[in-house]
Amino acid sequence: MSKVPFGPTYEEMAFPNRIDKTIRQEALEAFKDELNPLNLFNITWKNEHNEVHKIVLPPQMTGIKANVVVLLGKYFPSGSHKVGPAYSTLIEGCVDQEIIPGEHTILGPSTGNFGIGVSYICNLMKYDSIVIMPDNMSKERYDRIKKYGAKLDLTPGTESDVILTLERTYELKKNPRNRALAQFELLPNYRFHRHVTGQACVEAVKGIGNGRIACFASAPGSAGTLAAGDHIKTIFPEAKIAALEPYECSTLTNGGRGQHRIEGIGDKMCTLIHNILTTDFIALIKDEDSVRGLKIIHDAPHILAAHGVPLEQANAMVDLFGVSGICNILGAIKMAKFLRLGPDDNVVTIATDGFDRYNSVIADLKRRVLEIEDFVLERWFKDIFLKVDDSAVEDARLPEVKERLFHQKEKDWLRFGYSQEYLDSMKHKEFWENEYQKVFRYDALIREKRGQKL
Repeated sequence: MSKVPFGPTYEEMAFPNRIDKTIRQEALEAFKDELNPLNLFNITWKNEHNEVHKIVLPPQMTGIKANVVVLLGKYFPSGSHKVGPAYSTLIEGCVDQEIIPGEHTILGPSTGNFGIGVSYICNLMKYDSIVIMPDNMSKERYDRIKKYGAKLDLTPGTESDVILTLERTYELKKNPRNRALAQFELLPNYRFHRHVTGQACVEAVKGIGNGRIACFASAPGSAGTLAAGDHIKTIFPEAKIAALEPYECSTLTNGGRGQHRIEGIGDKMCTLIHNILTTDFIALIKDEDSVRGLKIIHDAPHILAAHGVPLEQANAMVDLFGVSGICNILGAIKMAKFLRLGPDDNVVTIATDGFDRYNSVIADLKRRVLEIEDFVLERWFKDIFLKVDDSAVEDARLPEVKERLFHQKEKDWLRFGYSQEYLDSMKHKEFWENEYQKVFRYDALIREKRGQKL
């Protein structure tokens, strides 16, 4: 095996065919060895043929004429696209010499997938790590984090109590040996998704419908994924960007802060890295619909087949999605109806992970409902997928909505030491463009590190 370089640039994550051919081939072979550091070069949306991992959902499942294109995060190393922002945040700290091997322990505040990504990347790059997360997330998340060698620091609550993880992270940051990969507030998360995920979305619709993107819909956890919309809009200015959030925790819509079951989203805040300027709509999705929808797709492909989905295609979807992926799919259907999109139009969304970390969630569903016979699943399928309506969508382009969202961000982040001046700068397009341009500076710095061992 050739010597492992420092890690990929943003450009190489977006275009893996631009990686040195020998390293690219060895990285593809390293997929069989999960903890091989060469897997750093598999952090991309693309397969060995440089095609985006995606699925176009069958219309018999969505009940709409528009095309719903779903990018599949389960094919990333560690099983989720969150490994990308984790790597980007760590590598920027490394090249800035703010994170030193052997000196610093990495902190990863998360509700799951980002924490998994942090623990995985730190394993590959030989850093100690601590993942701070709520104590009522799925068992599979904790197991995978421990498998990669990170320590867990659990805070009370569930998905909607992520503020407590931030408070705990700020407490741990007082130790000068600790460095936080803070996905909710650090801009490498934004840069990864704007440059890498945004490009993947644009490529994913080639040859589908009119080859353009009418809408990009994604639920914000950290709001990093929404940054893909900033790139999409540079290519397709007519595209609309929809932020999806749980009906039960409607923070962006009306300041709501309830509990919910969609792990990975709806964190009771407007995150610091959320570019409010480019969010056009906010749509609410019920958490139980997302959990029940996952149950149908994973356990009952015959129900889909009974409605005309080819059985082979129904079987192929069994392990592709997690709960937040179903939320995003339902949001994509909702936005297609709301925008009155037709057969030439494409709605793009993201499946952050696959089913492998949700067995316990489905087991909990079985405990909570009286019956899960086929006649129940049949009713669920019709109600959840085919009867999605276009209600509970707010126009975030309105000045009063923008102002409310900016106020929410101030409420959430002034207390963590950010100045009013800094928050005000985020109200201008120039802030986000300047932050994005740092991609090219960091790529140059990463290339300078070539040849260093991990």
